[in-house]
Amino acid sequence: MRLPSVAVPLSGERFRVTYSLTAANEAEARQRAVEISFEQTVEFPADLTPEGDILEKIVGHIEEVTQKENAAGWRVVISYTIESAGDETTQFMNVVFGNTSIQKGVRVESFELPPAMAAKRGPRFGRSGLRELLHAPSRPMLCTALKPMGYGAKELARLAGDFARGGIDLIKDDHGLANQSFSTFKERAKACAEAVHEANAITGYHSLYMPHISAPAEQVLERALLAKELGAGALLVCPGLIGWDTMRMLADDDRLNLPIMSHPALIGSFTASADAGISHYTLYGLMPRLFGADASIFPSWGGRFSFSKEECASIVAGSGAPFAEMKSIFPTPGGGMTMDRVAEMQAVYGRDVIFLMGGGLHRHSPDIVANSARFREIVEAMK
Repeated sequence: MRLPSVAVPLSGERFRVTYSLTAANEAEARQRAVEISFEQTVEFPADLTPEGDILEKIVGHIEEVTQKENAAGWRVVISYTIESAGDETTQFMNVVFGNTSIQKGVRVESFELPPAMAAKRGPRFGRSGLRELLHAPSRPMLCTALKPMGYGAKELARLAGDFARGGIDLIKDDHGLANQSFSTFKERAKACAEAVHEANAITGYHSLYMPHISAPAEQVLERALLAKELGAGALLVCPGLIGWDTMRMLADDDRLNLPIMSHPALIGSFTASADAGISHYTLYGLMPRLFGADASIFPSWGGRFSFSKEECASIVAGSGAPFAEMKSIFPTPGGGMTMDRVAEMQAVYGRDVIFLMGGGLHRHSPDIVANSARFREIVEAMK
C-alpha cells in the first residue's frame, strides 16, 4: 500500500549524472537504472513510494540507457531535481553516488549542473587567477614537494629557499608532513615561508610556499589561518583525509583568500576499477573544481603509479571542460616525473599544466638551485 501523496514545491531544474554499469542486456540495464533512481533519492520500495510529486519528480528520471561502443557495459543518464541536493555539496554527492557506491558494477562517469545550482561554487582563483599571482601568463608552471619526512624545519626551509631561488613556482609540503614532533606545523610553515620570501626578494620571482593543512577537524581552519599569518601563499589540502566540503569551506573563506591545491591521498581506490567507483575525469577533474581547488594533483602515466596516458588526458579534460561556468583549474601531474620526460608530457598536457617533480629534482645533480633553474629553463623554452 502506497504512502499518501503530497505536493512538493520544486523549481523544475535538474542536474544530470552519467553512470556506467554492467548488465547482460538492455532490460537488465534499465532495471538497474530504475534501482539507482530510487536508491539515490527516496531509498524506498517503488510500490510503496507516494504517487504525485515524490514518485514523478523526486525519484530520479532515467534520461538515457545506451550500450557503450567498443566496450562492455551500458551508459545510463539519470537526472535529479536540484532540491534533492538541498543546496549543499555534501548532499549533492550523496545523491550522485551515496548508497549506490556500495554496489558492484556501477561507476560515476560525470555530472552536469544547471546554472542555479552552480552559483557561488567552484575555485576562487582557477587557472587565470593562479597565473596572475605567479606572473606566468602562458608557460607551464612548476611545483615541487619538500621531503623527506624526518627533516626538521631548518632543513626543509633550506630546501624551500633553494627551490625558490631556482625558479620553482609552487613549493609545497609533502602530504606526509603534518604536525610531527620533528617538524611541527608552525615552526615549519614559518621557516619555509620566510625562506621563499627571502629568495623572491633576491631573484624577483614570485614563488609561493604551500603548507599542508590537513589536520583533525577542529584544527583545519585554525591551521589554514595560521599558515596565512606566517606568510604562506597557497594551501595544500587532502580532501580524502579532511573531507571534500571542508576544502570547499577553505576556498570560500574570505579571511584566507589563498589558492588551494588538492592532493589525492586516500581517494585512489575510487578509480582503481574500470567498472566501479568514479571516473578519473570526475574524481580528479570535476570534483576538485566543484569543491574549490585551483589545482589538482594526480599521478601521471609512466611513473610509479598505474594511470594510463588516456586516463591522464581525461583528467586534463575534466579540469578544463565547460562546467556550469566554473573556472578551469590546473591539472598537476606528478609521481615519478623526470626532466627528460617534460617534453613528452607537455605534448599530452599542453601549456595549462603544473608539472610536479619531487625526487627527480634531487636526482638530477647535487645542486638544487641549478636543478630547479634547469627545470624552469626547459618549460620556458617550450613552444
